[in-house]
Parts: sequence; structure tokens; C-alpha cells
Amino acid sequence: MTFVQEDAESPVEAASVSLRTVAEALGDAPEPDRCGDDDCVTTVYRPRHPLDVREVLSPLARGGDGPSFRRTANGAWLTFRTPEGPATLRIAQHGDEAHASAWGAGASWAIEGVPELLGAGDDWSTLDVASSPLLTEVRRRNPGIRLSRNRRVFEMLVPSIIEQKVTCTEAWRSWRLLVRRHGDVAPGPAPEGMWVAPDAEAWRRIPSWEWHAVGIGPQRSEAIVRASRVADAIDRTAAESASTASARLRSLPGIGVWTAAEVTARSHGDADAVSVGDYSLASTVGCALVGEPVDDDGMLELLAPWAGQRQRVLRLIALSGIRKPRRGPRITRQDHRWH
Repeated sequence: MTFVQEDAESPVEAASVSLRTVAEALGDAPEPDRCGDDDCVTTVYRPRHPLDVREVLSPLARGGDGPSFRRTANGAWLTFRTPEGPATLRIAQHGDEAHASAWGAGASWAIEGVPELLGAGDDWSTLDVASSPLLTEVRRRNPGIRLSRNRRVFEMLVPSIIEQKVTCTEAWRSWRLLVRRHGDVAPGPAPEGMWVAPDAEAWRRIPSWEWHAVGIGPQRSEAIVRASRVADAIDRTAAESASTASARLRSLPGIGVWTAAEVTARSHGDADAVSVGDYSLASTVGCALVGEPVDDDGMLELLAPWAGQRQRVLRLIALSGIRKPRRGPRITRQDHRWH
């Protein structure tokens, strides 16, 4: 089954895309990549704005290619655990179009969400960065950037908890090991080694010794287990505003401002998410905007003119290539697996 999905005339209508069959809408346009089997669902998404598929999807990669995300030359492979079951999604950019194919029980759910996943509901038209020559130039060079909304709140929460207060290298290693041991093999013709993240019940069943073996201490593992007990309620916040979802997440023990922002930025496409408490973010923002590192309070002060759109500014800063200076103390890698 194949659909064509086009952005509506206005940003408000963009989230409610029209679905038409290829026979009705494609005409002489190139067809989407063929699935090769009857269990595949495809779509062609035609945004009314420039689109950079790889860059839009990049926040969903946990340290680059892994069990649930693989980059390709013109897009990516992704896996999801949808309300209807596991799904594998392939998205490839062809000119101004994004061609998507999905497999598995959750294929239709994944395909219906492709426009939102590629930022259809994200409107940058009111973002004014004229006061910053750096941001102005980065924005000019990256017209296809958008904030992705993937609607999977609990699935975004687990790796965000794993990433708390440790190096990215440690967190991503732990995440990959657990997904491969307790997840499901990705449906369809996904690249070898791709898996769907465990469901809430599977996260709850992981024994304490195994958390320890992959380098996750009791504080983080207990936060994941607690969250897994209310996973359905957590996922229902996908239908609520990002601010409401953030507040509900922060009501859970072990989930603070940093974790909630990391989640809603991905699950809701939260345009104002700021990961306060990040090890390097404040320094990077300071270096980009005023030429020197600042602390969290300084970062929030610098971002204040863009209240409501601070995540968009942070994405532009990330695209600038400016990073925290590599000097002074660094976060210590902690490995308690053999203790």
C-alpha cells in the first residue's frame, strides 16, 4: 500500500496531511522505493519547505549507527515499538521528496507519522536570529533543518535515563547491549544487527545483576523500572503539549529537567526544550553566542530572547560546529561492572 503525503497550506494544517493513492497523485513523479513484499507500506512525503532528512533525523541516533538507527547516503533506517507493534522504517530523500517504506505490525502507524517525524508541524518562520551573525549564517546554510516529532515518549525516556551523569560512550554502549539482549529483531529487510527496543515489560524483567554488568547503577536502573510500570501513561503524554508532558515526566522519581528535555525534544519536537544540567551544553552555547563558556544560568540568560524557540537555537548552534573548549577537567568514565 502506498500513499502520498503533502504538507498543508499553513503550519497549523501541516500536521493533518492528506493521504492519496499513488494512482491519484504521483502522475509522472518517481515512485517510492519498492518494498519487495506484500507486508510493506510506503509513502511519499512532499514538504512545502526545504528538507534535510539526514539532519532532521540525526537526534534519534544514539551515538551514530546502532541497533535502532542506521544512516544511509540519503536518509536512514529506524526501528520503533509502536502502539500496534514493532516496525522498521526506511526513509530516503530523493530531491524534494522523502520516500518511506515500513514493515512489521506497526508499519501503518510508522508511515502515518512520517510527516511529523520529518518536522511537518515545526514552523521556523517566526524565528528571528538577526541579532546573531553566527546563527543567521548557520540558518542560511541549513534551510532544511526541522525538529522531529516521533511520538514515542517511553521509548525516548529509557535511553535518556541511561545517559544521566555518565559519558556518552558509556551510555551508548549500555543502551546497545540491552537492546540487543532484550529487544526484538527488526522486522522486514532491515540491515543486519538492527533491533527494536524492548517493551516496558521486558525492561521490568531485566535482573539487577545484568544492569550492573552493562555499567548501569541502581539509581538509573530503578528509575527505568519505575517508569516502565507506568509506560502506558507516559506514552499517552504524546497527545499533550510538550510542557505538560515534561511536567508529568518530572513528577517521576529519578527524572529531572535535563532528562525531560532530552525526551520531549525528540518525542514532541519541543521547540523550547533546553537540557539544563548538561555537562557541556552551557559552555558550548556561551562560546557560540558570546565567545566564552558560561554556566547554566548564563546559558538561560543568553537564550532568553528566543523563549519558546530555544531548542531551535540550540540546533543551529550544534550545526555551527562550535564546541566546548577541550581543556580542563573532563567527566570521568565510571565502570562498576567488576566491583
